[in-house]
Amino acid sequence: MVVNDFENRLKIIGILVILIIAVLLGRVGYMQIYEGEYYERRAEGNRIRLIPTMAPRGTFFDRNGENIVTNRPGFTVSLLPLTEPIAPEVVARLSALLHVPQQDIQAKIKAHVGFEPIRIKTDIGPESLTIIEEQKALFPGVIIEIQAVRDYLYREQAAHLLGYVSEISDEELEAKKDQGYRTGDIIGKSGLERIYDKELRGTDGGRQVEVDVTGKPVQVMGQKDAVPGNDLVLTIDWKLQAATEKAVDDQLRRIGCQAAAVVVMNPQTGEVLAMVSRPTFNLNLFVHGISEKEWKKINENPYFPLDNKAITGEYPPGSTFKIVTGTAALTEGVVTPTEQIYDSGEYMEKGNASGEVLGWLDFVGGLSHSDNVYFYILGHRLGIDRLERYARMFGLGKKTGINLPYEAEGLVASRAYKERVFEEDWYVSETLDAAIGQGFNLVTPLQAAMLISEVAADGRRYQPYLVQRIMGPDGKTVRTFQPKLLSTLDVPISVIRLVQEGLRDVTKHGTAAGVFGPNFPIDIAGKTGTAENPHGRDHGWFVAYGPFDNPSIVVAVIVENGGYGSQSSVPIGKKIFEAAFGLDQPDPAKRAVSATP
Repeated sequence: MVVNDFENRLKIIGILVILIIAVLLGRVGYMQIYEGEYYERRAEGNRIRLIPTMAPRGTFFDRNGENIVTNRPGFTVSLLPLTEPIAPEVVARLSALLHVPQQDIQAKIKAHVGFEPIRIKTDIGPESLTIIEEQKALFPGVIIEIQAVRDYLYREQAAHLLGYVSEISDEELEAKKDQGYRTGDIIGKSGLERIYDKELRGTDGGRQVEVDVTGKPVQVMGQKDAVPGNDLVLTIDWKLQAATEKAVDDQLRRIGCQAAAVVVMNPQTGEVLAMVSRPTFNLNLFVHGISEKEWKKINENPYFPLDNKAITGEYPPGSTFKIVTGTAALTEGVVTPTEQIYDSGEYMEKGNASGEVLGWLDFVGGLSHSDNVYFYILGHRLGIDRLERYARMFGLGKKTGINLPYEAEGLVASRAYKERVFEEDWYVSETLDAAIGQGFNLVTPLQAAMLISEVAADGRRYQPYLVQRIMGPDGKTVRTFQPKLLSTLDVPISVIRLVQEGLRDVTKHGTAAGVFGPNFPIDIAGKTGTAENPHGRDHGWFVAYGPFDNPSIVVAVIVENGGYGSQSSVPIGKKIFEAAFGLDQPDPAKRAVSATP
């Protein structure tokens, strides 16, 4: 009985095993016959990789067609995603060879999604390339890609306006992931590179390759060429840019100062012809991933080399603000052009900068000699509310709208500001300070350039811009930028003419005459200024334009801790005008107004 039961159980188990085997065989047959193509594709997918090819970024040209930013071929080390985790020893070898921290490589691996290469380091040297190629067995999954590497031909020149590129950060990737950006992408971080990143990036291509079990490509299955990004044609005159930078550097060395900013513009269009900020930095340092040593050197510099002081620096305008005060006083009728005002050396316990007593002065004399007492009186007659209104009419206290990131707004002195920040009433003494550009007033060098531009252009204010046109890879124009009139001063033209006359006298007989004088070949109008600095020596200003009868060049210069603008900034302005009008050329036949559009 027991034996029969056991035999019966064996038979049942045997039947079940046979049934299971039959089901398995049937399933295998079904998969091979009916789903074979599907699983074949799955198997192919395990050994086919898409390796993207980064599109070369668009290049930069100056207004005369000179190439100033380009690309060069470089080698990039990447990891191809494998079916197995990348071995720690491979990560360690790459880290030692490429000088990239292991934790950084591991972070990239951890954050990676999909089958695209994980870029470890861009633009490696020939030694590293040779080691990887000769020791492939020690670097499974490691591939070498040939990619276009950004090349700033002039390194430090125009660094702040051009900007630089570097690998996208985790925070940037999170913000841009819905715009097609991927891990390892090279993007614009500052300047024009940042503002026009989408136009400059182009469209990536790629190769479909078959890889072996180690991830090594063994066969190219297909290829799509990358489309280069668009090119930028700038408003910048590169020769004038170089001359401006040399003028700044020479003067800073001569007087022992470290920081300065300059803006050169065409007042009739708003085109920026040159822009300089000091100290500067080498743009190419960021392309490869800046070293800790170099970053520390830049980051710990007390004069902030990465800041574009031309648009981010905010300084008291000093006596350059007397252009606003004078325009307001004449327009409001609180002074006439011929009224004589006596300078006794002081007014309401406030005196002239050097304690001088200039006696009786009319408007042109007061402006050309930058007489504080004269403008204290005008400011007192006007009051702070009218001073504020005219300052805002000139466009102060707000961004100019230039196509650069991080532009500062500046500040216009007002009752509302003091009440909001300090919760205090306004005092007459603060009106006097405001009238000569001290106290709460703050402007950027670009705003100062715009201020003098409005006088040069008979009251018209044009938006400053840096790009003339965008060109496609085929050389055809994609977009053109035209001058944009923002506003016109609501003042009589007769007032503007008087201000112009006073500014011309500044370079002939006034505070800038010691550098220019009556015999300078080009008729220049300008205004010096000294910005009070509570943290050290005062800053020196100079704003000017020329030729007087048909202005094509405006210059705004500030030298931090330079003292009087007549001594620190005017010499820089003179050299810029000489370069702009060809006066620095030894052969008179070669002299030309090169900066005129």
